[in-house]
Amino acid sequence: MTAQGTEKHDDEQSPEDSGRADLYRLLGNLLAAPPQQATLDVVQQLSVPVCGEASAGLEQALRSLRDAAGAATPGKLEEEYFALFIGLGRGELCPYASWYRTGYLMEQPLAMLRSDLKRLGFVRREGVGEPEDHAAALCEVMAMIISETVLSCGDQQEFFERHLRPWLPQFFADLGQAEHADFYRSVGSAGQAFMNIEQQYFSMLV
Repeated sequence: MTAQGTEKHDDEQSPEDSGRADLYRLLGNLLAAPPQQATLDVVQQLSVPVCGEASAGLEQALRSLRDAAGAATPGKLEEEYFALFIGLGRGELCPYASWYRTGYLMEQPLAMLRSDLKRLGFVRREGVGEPEDHAAALCEVMAMIISETVLSCGDQQEFFERHLRPWLPQFFADLGQAEHADFYRSVGSAGQAFMNIEQQYFSMLV
C-alpha cells in the first residue's frame, strides 16, 4: 500500500506512536513472508521497553520473540511459513479478515476494507497479488496511518475497530497455538499482546 497526499512530517510523531508504528511494521513483515537472516538480525536487536504493569505481557512476548529469532534459521522458517500459511491446498491458518469473519475468502469484509482504503487515500502497489485483507497488509496499513499520514487518532481508532479488532486478536491467538508453529508462536504471542495494548490505548480516547 502507498498513501497519497497525506504525508506526515517526522517532528509530528510522538515516541509512543513511533514505537507503535514500528511494531505494526515488524509484524507485517513477519507475516508477509518468511524472514531472511537480515530480518532475524533486526528482531534479535529489538529493544524491549519497560512500560509498567499494563504492558508486562507485551514486554515478555517481545523478549520471547527476540530469543526465538536467535534460534531460527531462514531455511527452517521457509518450511514453517509454508506449513502455516500456504500448504498443499491451504495452510494451517488462513490469514485473511474475510475468512475469519465469514468463513469465506474475498467477502464483504474485503469490500468494506477496499472502500475505506480508497477513502483514506491508500493505493495498492502494483504487482501485489494478495488481497488487501491479509493480516500482513493490515499491519502495514496501520503502521502507515500512524507514521506516514496526517490522519487523526480517531481515524486510527475507526480503522482498527472496523478492520483489525474483529478478527486479528483471534488470529494471533491461533498462531500462538498452531501445531506447525515454532518461531511463529512467538510472533503470535507478541501480536496478541500488542492487540491487547492497542485496545487499551484506543479505549482511553473515548
